[in-house]
Amino acid sequence: MAFSVKQLQELKKDVDPRHLRSREVNGRELTYIEGWHAMAEANRIFGYDGWNRETVDSKCVLSRENRGPSHVTVYTAKVRITVRAKDQVIVREGHGTGEGRGSSLGEAHDFGLKAAETDATKRALATFGKPFGLGLYSGLTTPARQKTPATIGAEGPLNPSAALPPDDTTPIPRPSRYYGRSQDVVTRDRRHASRQPSGMPATDTPLAPADAEPPEATPGKIDKNVLTIGAPRRHRDKGHLRFVASHPCLICGRQPADAHHIQFAQPRALGLKVSDEYTVPLCRLHHRELHQAGNEKAWWERRNLQPLETAEQLWKESRAKVFPAIGGGS
Repeated sequence: MAFSVKQLQELKKDVDPRHLRSREVNGRELTYIEGWHAMAEANRIFGYDGWNRETVDSKCVLSRENRGPSHVTVYTAKVRITVRAKDQVIVREGHGTGEGRGSSLGEAHDFGLKAAETDATKRALATFGKPFGLGLYSGLTTPARQKTPATIGAEGPLNPSAALPPDDTTPIPRPSRYYGRSQDVVTRDRRHASRQPSGMPATDTPLAPADAEPPEATPGKIDKNVLTIGAPRRHRDKGHLRFVASHPCLICGRQPADAHHIQFAQPRALGLKVSDEYTVPLCRLHHRELHQAGNEKAWWERRNLQPLETAEQLWKESRAKVFPAIGGGS
């Protein structure tokens, strides 16, 4: 037997649902794992020096140079995976296709070739077992069911530790979930009054009417409206982030994309990102380029784009899907 017992156990495990992604193609929802995760799993199971990837063949089957800002290419690639297990060498091959879009023809060729190589790599690695997405072809592995607003709360209290975002090394940093022990004065006084026996007279200090409490105020969180010095609201909505990420890159139109938080939309805060409503879709290449640029506002100005207007439009569209009765208001 070439692989060790531990490696065989790992190769029989299903993909962690946290690493599954889905997109809609021609009316069908396709579930897949990202290329970086497949290669990270290969490093983890086979070892950093225990496997090798080689592009055997690549071919450009379509190159369209448009007059507009977007150019399109389509590539096919054949990749060979070589795994060293003890004194044996295991070889697997896979074919893949990729589509590239870019503001220049060279950028479109670069994206198309990389996408085809990544697709072929995933197909070749899938032959080794379930951690590389083999179970997705049989339909036995499905992503975790997304909870809708109607089902949240109907299933009883959730485990607080299960509600925290997993550390899945995604490129989108997550905000801090710690709010301290502070409570707003209105919520504290109202709860204290409800605990008094019915025979005791009420205090002379009038409480705020019940309908004055914001719908989002919960024990353990601070209501920003009652602070002496106001602070901007920072909405957290994972559904909206998924909605933004489902759109093509704002720069080159490539998919998949990440939901990028526009840093200058709100004042900086220690350990907190800007509100999720100020997000726009960016592909991995431009997302990384933006974070390395330093001055984000100048980066957008050089491209003559207004990201805040796009973020506002996406927020309205997202709200309209969740709250159709109120027309997408937030």
